[in-house]
Amino acid sequence: MRGGIMIKPEGELKVSFGYQCNSNKDSSCEDSDEYETLPELRRNSSFSCLSGAALSANATLANTNICNGLIGAEILPSWDSPNSFRRVPSSPTLSRLDILSSSLQSSLSNLSCSPSTPDSDSYLLKSMSPPSRSEGFLNAMEVQVAGGAAGEDRVQAVCSEENGWLFCAIYDGFNGRDAADFLAGTLYETIVFYFNLLDWESSQESIKASSGLDLDGSLPYIEDDSNTINEERFLPQIYRDRDSSVDNVSKNAPCAKPKICTDSFRHGVLDSLQRALSQAENDFLYMVEQEMEDRPDLVSVGSCVLVVLLHGKDLYTLNLGDSRAVLATYGDGDFMNGSERLKAIQLTDSHTVDDEGERMRVLCDHPDDPMTIVAGRVKGKLKVTRAFGVGYLKKKKLNDALMGILQVRNLLSPPYVSTQPSLNVHRISKSDCFVVVGSDGLFDFFTNDEAVKLVYSYILSNPSGDPAKFLLEQLVVRAANCAGFSMEELMNIPAGRRRKYHDDVTVIVIILGTNQRTTKASTSTRK
Repeated sequence: MRGGIMIKPEGELKVSFGYQCNSNKDSSCEDSDEYETLPELRRNSSFSCLSGAALSANATLANTNICNGLIGAEILPSWDSPNSFRRVPSSPTLSRLDILSSSLQSSLSNLSCSPSTPDSDSYLLKSMSPPSRSEGFLNAMEVQVAGGAAGEDRVQAVCSEENGWLFCAIYDGFNGRDAADFLAGTLYETIVFYFNLLDWESSQESIKASSGLDLDGSLPYIEDDSNTINEERFLPQIYRDRDSSVDNVSKNAPCAKPKICTDSFRHGVLDSLQRALSQAENDFLYMVEQEMEDRPDLVSVGSCVLVVLLHGKDLYTLNLGDSRAVLATYGDGDFMNGSERLKAIQLTDSHTVDDEGERMRVLCDHPDDPMTIVAGRVKGKLKVTRAFGVGYLKKKKLNDALMGILQVRNLLSPPYVSTQPSLNVHRISKSDCFVVVGSDGLFDFFTNDEAVKLVYSYILSNPSGDPAKFLLEQLVVRAANCAGFSMEELMNIPAGRRRKYHDDVTVIVIILGTNQRTTKASTSTRK
């Protein structure tokens, strides 16, 4: 990396992986011990660079023993790649559905807390064989995968060079890393399953459409004249709920296949993301119930969730909690006027009690509980209002598993923490430059505008550099200054004690467009 501030206390750099290449085959790649050279990305990709970095502050045990230890012992090793992106076949051999169903004594339908009925998602997981990966929405014969952990954070990246799509996720765990580990081991595969199901449903819908009817036999939906569709008339019930948001859905976005080039397909993608998250939540809480007698701490373990999916020119986001995806874009075609014209647009919502809308939503959901928010936290325990896991704020029997002061008193009307995500799809334009994806630890020190300007200035002077790592290093500078330490002094404080000065921080920077900047990806975990 050129132009960055390198922090090198002994033993600090624990994990580093990445890839880089030039689209111009006649030009040489920048070789180093840290990156491996790979073939170029296809030109149908809407991103030209992926960069990531992660810094730990919490001391945590990697004690993922849920599901008889399978998550930590068998599933995570198939995804984690601490030293480089690695190519793996996109086949059912990696599927969490196969591993869990063959290893548990009970059937997959028992993994869900909801009843197993012919209409339930659990029933579908049990009874249906996923379509071939080469035929689904994220169609690919093989993918590049990387992932790692920093304290209680987990980061994951999956991309297909052959088809130009990218999946990135940050799981910001709290009260332990079990929930984040579970998400890293299962959510991507669950999403792929529902995307394959969406592909099948879209095929059936196209057959109906050819006869002039929708899938349910009704007349087809007709768009308004405006640039956005009428959500109240079109969206499924989960999107009409006040807890969901679907923004920036344009009429003329591209699609994976011509036959399904409709806004309804984009909403179907968002619906699939929602269903996959709901399934993961049910699976996780069921497993917590099975093991809470031996590990009552599992009822308090949770995670924020941020998923970014770039497919063609559609940028989908799903989030629970306070991680953010921030788009850097020029306004009104001001491409060459520098960072002053660059706008930072937050693509995700912040689900915390500090947000007035979220605060009022939580209070309105519990009108008979005067102690819903105490000391700026939900039930005096949690600052985020939406999260994965954290079962003791969702079910009374899980709260009862805790003892003494750890138990929430007067849990009158659970659930107090929602699992309804914010959902968004943005159509990438020539004005869009890059996306900064980060856990809340990044934004403890930088505003959206500051993060965007730092990345912009860095990539101008370091076209082949690593902007995410640079951004993380600038955070260390600011955290050290705030604490009155040098950077070396701060980084030499052991994990756990260092949490007093900064949180676990995970950053991903996605450079958009096909302007053939050097393609690079890296993620590093520093302790």
